[in-house]
Amino acid sequence: MLPRRLRMTGPTSSELTERFDAVRVWMADLGCNTAAAQGAPRYRIVLRAFRHRVLGVNAVPDEIWLDTLDEALGLIGKQKESKRFAGLVDLVRERHPVLLSWLEKRPLIALALTEAWPRLLSVVSWLQAHPRPGIYLRQLDLAGVDSKFMEANRGVLSELLDLALPLEAIDRTASGASQFCQRYGFKDKPLRIRFRLLDPCVALLPDVCEQDIGVTQAAFERLALPVWRVFMTENEVNFLAFPPLADSMVIFGAGYGFEVMAGALWLQERSIYYWGDIDTHGFAILDQLRAKFPHAQSLLMDRSTLMAHEIQWGEEMQPVTRDLPRLHIDEATLFDDLRSKRLGDAHKPCGVRLEQERIGFGWIQQALAALPQPTARATA
Repeated sequence: MLPRRLRMTGPTSSELTERFDAVRVWMADLGCNTAAAQGAPRYRIVLRAFRHRVLGVNAVPDEIWLDTLDEALGLIGKQKESKRFAGLVDLVRERHPVLLSWLEKRPLIALALTEAWPRLLSVVSWLQAHPRPGIYLRQLDLAGVDSKFMEANRGVLSELLDLALPLEAIDRTASGASQFCQRYGFKDKPLRIRFRLLDPCVALLPDVCEQDIGVTQAAFERLALPVWRVFMTENEVNFLAFPPLADSMVIFGAGYGFEVMAGALWLQERSIYYWGDIDTHGFAILDQLRAKFPHAQSLLMDRSTLMAHEIQWGEEMQPVTRDLPRLHIDEATLFDDLRSKRLGDAHKPCGVRLEQERIGFGWIQQALAALPQPTARATA
């Protein structure tokens, strides 16, 4: 609110006595001397008269006031920015007044995007006319708007579209930049699942080909592959080197994103083995997998494997400390030792971890050979 008083600390009595010339220069710089203050920022100075025992009657600046917006902008050197912002306000008021509240909330971001505003508003207008369009961002045909522009401005566009679009045009279960397309009804790049068939008798490609296959999420849900065992691993080299195994397949890189496979109902009828790092994050991923596939078992994530490879241990800098309710008893006990840093050198501040690629290959082969054998081949 204007007028606004600015905080100011003037010279003390002793400073007036000891540094009188410096005080005069300071007053001139402030603009107390009108002739010397040509071109100085505009503001109103209120003087305070006082009687000094040595200097007699004098007046020094006591208050500084900004009476108008122009004075305030001149003081901070933002006249040009103010004009640009006023132009943005006029543009938004004319085309999408519902977005004025956003300008008020985020003026600095708005100014940083001055050149992009006509295009941003074009996107808003187009989606109002074509809610949930069901096309790829690349297919949006607006002047100056391409997929890179859309991707670079997803955060701002999300806030604008949430204000400008009707509720039925927004999927509010999708949030964040990565789910922009789902939230506003654009087609998204299809999620893909990569897997290898480990049984030479089960082939989708000609027998002479390596059965390393990538398919979309929708295609994977319909495959219902004729295998009995499904392995999942986070390491690509382990995925590629996974040995041949009857009635089996291996899936690469689900990580914390098992939702991509949740729709493949045929997996519920297969034996699932998850092979991750022996550390708290590996067990957290296993716990999350069981939220989708409760019957999933762990592979090579046991205490004997960890202790047999002590020379290969590394340090886990930021362990998971929350409880993981879906772990089995032996897994939970080992997880608790890892998160509590009970293993390894007691003087080290970090917990231990064994990355899956550091496990001896012979150890892997023995573990696979010890698994229960299929009683019958799974059928599609």
